[in-house]
Amino acid sequence: MADKNQQVYPLAPANGYTRSDGESLSEDELKRKKRIKCFAYIGIFIVFQMAVIAVFGLTVMKVKTPKVRLGDSTLSGFTSSSTGTPTFNTQIRIKNTNWGPYKYDAGTVTFLYQNVTVGTADVPKGKAGMRGTKKISVNATLDASALPSGSTLGNELTLSTAAQLTGKVELMLIMKKKKSASMSCTIVIDVPGKSVKSVECK
Repeated sequence: MADKNQQVYPLAPANGYTRSDGESLSEDELKRKKRIKCFAYIGIFIVFQMAVIAVFGLTVMKVKTPKVRLGDSTLSGFTSSSTGTPTFNTQIRIKNTNWGPYKYDAGTVTFLYQNVTVGTADVPKGKAGMRGTKKISVNATLDASALPSGSTLGNELTLSTAAQLTGKVELMLIMKKKKSASMSCTIVIDVPGKSVKSVECK
């Protein structure tokens, strides 16, 4: 018969460790903090991705209209009478600031004196590369009979030009956007010097 005075001890847990309520709450708190950090990292990543997409859309994917301008220009065969055959030698510059090539169709540059056409120059079909400038040398024979006579010519002769090129800007090999590039320039010719004094384009 067992001794009545023998003490009975409670059985210990199988793993030999008893977890208090305080320790249990502490582990739950740690898990909660980990979840909060995880959600915070995901939120930061999403915001970062949205910022990258916004910057990409405002810079790379934004399509700008190419510009057409006249470059270095010279004049030959010019006289103060209507018997000469003046030839305007110039460089057409098609500036493309987009992150993709600009493919344009053939066009024409028109030279005018007081809104009357005095000459034309053909611009062949071509392509201005990504963030590049296409340079094309052209010659335009001016109609001397449409220009003022020597008695009214004075020291300067002012001509204007007009041109419009139609084409498409290609981005990422999949996106194509139609754009028309136009030109408006003023040419001042030094009559006594028989040379181009200035070329200004808008």
